[in-house]
This record gives sequence, C-alpha cells and structure tokens, in this order.
Amino acid sequence: MPSHVAAVAAAPSADALAHFEASFRFETDCWDVHDALATGAPDFVLLDVRGPALFAQGHVPGATNLPHGKIVESRLQAWPADTLFVTYCAGPHCNGASRAAARLARLGRPVKLMIGGLTGWIDEGFALARSEAG
Repeated sequence: MPSHVAAVAAAPSADALAHFEASFRFETDCWDVHDALATGAPDFVLLDVRGPALFAQGHVPGATNLPHGKIVESRLQAWPADTLFVTYCAGPHCNGASRAAARLARLGRPVKLMIGGLTGWIDEGFALARSEAG
C-alpha cells in the first residue's frame, strides 16, 4: 500500500518544470526582497497589507502600509501604472497578502506575493522596523 504522498503519481517532469517556473511570476521570497531593498533602489513597492497597529509594532523596513481592504485605484495614484507591487502580511497562516494581490491584479497592476510574509522575514533573521501607529 503506497503512502498518501505516493498514492497520487507525481506530475511528469515537463509539467512540474512548467508549474514551478510559472510560480516565479506570482511570488518572490523574503531573501530576494531583502537583497533588493539593500540596494537602496528596489524596482518594486513593498506593501505591508496588515492594519496600521500591527504595522507599527513591526514591519519590513522600507514597506508602505496599505491594508488590503483599502487598496483602491485612488490610493494607487502616487505610483505609475506599471509599478510592480509586492504584498505581504503576517505569514503563511494569513491570506491578506493574497487578497491584496488579487485586488491589485483586478486594478490592472503588476503584483507578486512575498511568500512567508513577516514570519518568513523573521525566520530569515532580518530586522524589523517599528513606527507610531496612525
């Protein structure tokens, strides 16, 4: 009797390759975001999509706080239409970043998800910034 893992056959290698390569069009990781932010001139806008109080308690340095429920066209006017947005929330147990990414995509904006969110950022050993709630 095969395990639950092996009970469903793995996809053919060509299908697996297409699937995993396509995922890079939709997501990035904490390390790559950190590396890009360290250049001082990232080619994306990092959005922390949690509420202001949680953002104030700790966020990725350089992130802009825009809660996912407040992502509307009028709030995006400060950025050109081709601006790449990268969204994150608390972590893998939270779907706020996905909600934000869906809203941005619905508005025709390029978007990727930072997998792992704040939990992944902390797990990588990266520092958080703190600010006043407001």
